[in-house]
Amino acid sequence: MYLDKVHKKKGVTKEGVAGFFMSFIPVLGFLIFGLIPMLLAIIMAFMNIRGFNFNGATWVGFNNFIEVLHDDMFWQSIVNTLYMSVSTFINIALSLIIAFLLSKNIKGKKVFRTIYFVPYVCSVAAITLMWTWIFNTRFGVVNNILKSWGMDPQDFDWFNDEDLFIPVLILMGVWSGTGYGIILYSAALTNVNSALYEAAKVDGANSFKSFLHITLPAISPTTFYLLIMGIIGALQEFARPQIISSSGGPNNVGVTVVFYLYRRGFTYFEMGPASATAWLLALAIVFVTIINFVVSKLWVNYDN
Repeated sequence: MYLDKVHKKKGVTKEGVAGFFMSFIPVLGFLIFGLIPMLLAIIMAFMNIRGFNFNGATWVGFNNFIEVLHDDMFWQSIVNTLYMSVSTFINIALSLIIAFLLSKNIKGKKVFRTIYFVPYVCSVAAITLMWTWIFNTRFGVVNNILKSWGMDPQDFDWFNDEDLFIPVLILMGVWSGTGYGIILYSAALTNVNSALYEAAKVDGANSFKSFLHITLPAISPTTFYLLIMGIIGALQEFARPQIISSSGGPNNVGVTVVFYLYRRGFTYFEMGPASATAWLLALAIVFVTIINFVVSKLWVNYDN
């Protein structure tokens, strides 16, 4: 009892101590799995390292960055990544259309929202393996349908044709990512002030003009959030192309920036260039995010 009174006088309570330790656990996790690896990556980016330790490592300055920037494969990986990021913009547009339709008085809209959202919470690896079976050249569902239409399935070797490889990945990204946008847009649409629609109707505005001048500005913060997170996710694309083709696909068309980083570090054991690539990617993400925040002042409306 006496100790409890002393602790209370000093501002220390059991709840405070419990809160401190509970909040310290994620901080400790970040220090061990986030901050320390980040600091090591900075050091390794300026060193010539073979393998996963510092034995025999030498300081090379910016040579790793110069090597990466002069590597044609690095620039191809950027082009591949940007191509795959098209799925982000398709996701946003499709999510808005579906969410807008589900905002109407239709039966079973909660069921539809659940169905659309399920692919988002599924394992990326499981979904990717499922799509590899769907697009399998010999016995996949898609090629069997094409065969029933009189086409030759051998003409559609989806994962060995460089012209078809990324479009399939874009389709996979749209299928699995649209549900998240639908949920966010559905919530945003319910918060739009209905009085604005009534005022616009009195002024003679039709449904399209109301959607263009009221709905889109009102949900622009949600669009901005989906755009930022989608671009960041697209720049970090790795799992799907790597699962489909560990070699990088036909003519390395499936090699993204993170795939390139992974291959330099864990296939060729060149941790210096791999770390340099990681920091180039981090700087690119920061730059793109800053640009988006600056440009957002021109089109994002935070007023209700």
